[in-house]
Amino acid sequence: MKNAAVVGLGNMGMGMAKNLLAARFDVRGYDLRPERGDMLAKLGGRPVDSLADLAGSDVVFVMVMSGAQVMDVVAGEGGLMTALQPGATIIVSATIQPAEMRAVGTAIAGTRLNLIDSPVSGGQYGAEAGTLTMMVAAEAAVFEANQDALNAVGDQIFHVGEEIGMGQTVKAALQAYIGVSFAGIFESLALGAAAGVKGETLYEVFSSTHVGNTPFFKNCAELIMARKFEDSGSHIGTMVKDLGISMAMARETGMPLFATSSAYELFQAGISLYPEGDNWTIVKFLEQFSGAEVQW
Repeated sequence: MKNAAVVGLGNMGMGMAKNLLAARFDVRGYDLRPERGDMLAKLGGRPVDSLADLAGSDVVFVMVMSGAQVMDVVAGEGGLMTALQPGATIIVSATIQPAEMRAVGTAIAGTRLNLIDSPVSGGQYGAEAGTLTMMVAAEAAVFEANQDALNAVGDQIFHVGEEIGMGQTVKAALQAYIGVSFAGIFESLALGAAAGVKGETLYEVFSSTHVGNTPFFKNCAELIMARKFEDSGSHIGTMVKDLGISMAMARETGMPLFATSSAYELFQAGISLYPEGDNWTIVKFLEQFSGAEVQW
């Protein structure tokens, strides 16, 4: 049985651990919150008290929030660089800045550890269902050697290049598309409601079109119509962070992002008003201008 580990047992990391267990990996997990370790134990995994306790792992997924946290997990005192044996693979599945990912690659160089840069898309549902899209940057041999672990948590796996940081680069571009798409959905539904159109009518018409007849639109609209603005697995803070990465990459490349910058500001307004909400809370902000709610 191959030994796997997950660092960061939030909604995403826990879903990935569950699917690794289902694929018959021996799974250990580390999180600063003891209750998350208890949740892993109930699934059949083994919570540990420190990164040093992950020694012997063949592959470790790092699913934390920021680039600084990734660097600390990998190269900090007592981190994976000292805990893991030569030949082990670290898979950074967190979404961080490409430059931060390249810095992790520099730090690990010469350690005889393998590194995979693989941010994911699909949210909590994709993590739990094992249907994540994975944007993998790694040496071809490392990519091939870790197919079992990648396939345990992902459904669509793309080898986007061998250069560390390229996975994060692709994710930053994708996140711009997702953020703008969300903004369009929110504004169009709020506009229809403001003009007196029933939510059910908006949903039926939009979802009959080639742009609306998608799981992306339907899931988003259904949550809005049901007024499910918290605990749906898509926290607004993550979107603000991810769009910030897209905007930072735009500055680095000199690329003007007109729609993405507007979406970023919209999400900034949303998180200021509803810091505990999910992405859909943007609709509540827009509803303030008309007083009309988007609902069934």
